[in-house]
Amino acid sequence: MSTSVGEMRLMSEQDFFNTIEKSGVAEFRDKGSQFIAYAFPVTSIDEFKKKLEVVKKEHPKATHHCFAYRIGTDNNTFRVSDDGEPSGTAGRPILGQIDSKQLTDTLIIVVRYFGGTLLGVPGLINAYKTAASLVLQVTPAVQKPIEEAYSLQFDYTAMNDVMMVVKQLNCTVIQQDMTLFCHLVLGIPKGRLQEALYRFKDIRNVEVKKEKQK
Repeated sequence: MSTSVGEMRLMSEQDFFNTIEKSGVAEFRDKGSQFIAYAFPVTSIDEFKKKLEVVKKEHPKATHHCFAYRIGTDNNTFRVSDDGEPSGTAGRPILGQIDSKQLTDTLIIVVRYFGGTLLGVPGLINAYKTAASLVLQVTPAVQKPIEEAYSLQFDYTAMNDVMMVVKQLNCTVIQQDMTLFCHLVLGIPKGRLQEALYRFKDIRNVEVKKEKQK
């Protein structure tokens, strides 16, 4: 859901993160070698593994499938791979481009077809850095609110009141079970959390609990 300018002013920069919403592809060539860079939005390691598998199937004869990703807003979940290139010449330069744009939930895979001429360490670093930079230039970055997960249990008669708050505060519906006794798992924007909790608890027979981190 979109956030208005007025609402954004109520939220500090620390309440947002930068990411990409769509995939992109770009190409760079140097001394006969071809570097094809793919950017993907990912939110889990399983998602990353699936994207890497797809790219490897598309390019089974490529010499290298190097990558870097950063996931989450705590800066602790990331990985780089040189996939047989000299250490530090591929994965780190790719991650450097992700970090230079302060992106997360972002994966870049750079496929290389060797062109017969060695590029040397500086040449490889430049090639992987350039390929990653090019794909991010064609893949628009977006700003999203950092959300905290809460579960709501309520009677069906409270549905309209609950969903009004969900809509007004730009909450994300992560999971829902709408039977006689309803269950919702919501992502509540960090900057609107206290307001959301107050309003949900003000609705009769609504039980609110913080979801445990997985």
